[in-house]
Amino acid sequence: MKVLVSAVSLAVLGLTGAALVSQPGYSQSDPEASRFMVQPEATIYRDAGYRGPAVFVGEEERDLGLNWRVNAIRVKSGRWQLCERTNFRGTCHIFDSSQSMLDTPFRGLVIQSMRPIGGGIGGGGGGMNDGGPSLRGLSSQYYAQPTQYGFRVRACAGISATASCAARNADTFCRQMGWNGAAWQTMETVNRVTYLSDVLCTRTGY
Repeated sequence: MKVLVSAVSLAVLGLTGAALVSQPGYSQSDPEASRFMVQPEATIYRDAGYRGPAVFVGEEERDLGLNWRVNAIRVKSGRWQLCERTNFRGTCHIFDSSQSMLDTPFRGLVIQSMRPIGGGIGGGGGGMNDGGPSLRGLSSQYYAQPTQYGFRVRACAGISATASCAARNADTFCRQMGWNGAAWQTMETVNRVTYLSDVLCTRTGY
């Protein structure tokens, strides 16, 4: 359950957000910082030459449920890890550019999970899931622009962004960062993609 945030708390959030953005290396006009705002996107194909059935992926997918081998990948942005088993197990391959044919002709690769990792085109960071720049206190941590593996976290994946969906994803993000949930979050739309913003992770009161 979300708690109501007082005007004083909102003012604190505004001040901490301003302080965070003003920190060295975190300027919205900084080209390196702006790389975090590019959403990773890739499409995998059953047939070589980008033909046949295809699956678009814009986030971590632990179980693709494919019943065919992957013979091509088109990378629009990001650096991608493709693994032969679910939950990123087994033999994995990393791609940061499009490949019209994978492995030998008509053989392809067995792929059942894939995810973006840091360090590729449109990405950032070194692949560490550190959540991005933040301000930490004794019982909470504030993330102006939450990130995972170098990419900004979407408010809602694959569906229209709603407040309830953003709240659930903020809770999930905070738990991944070691907190119990999110007491506050907002949404920011950049180039028609809606991301989580101003997330306050806490141990209680979420």
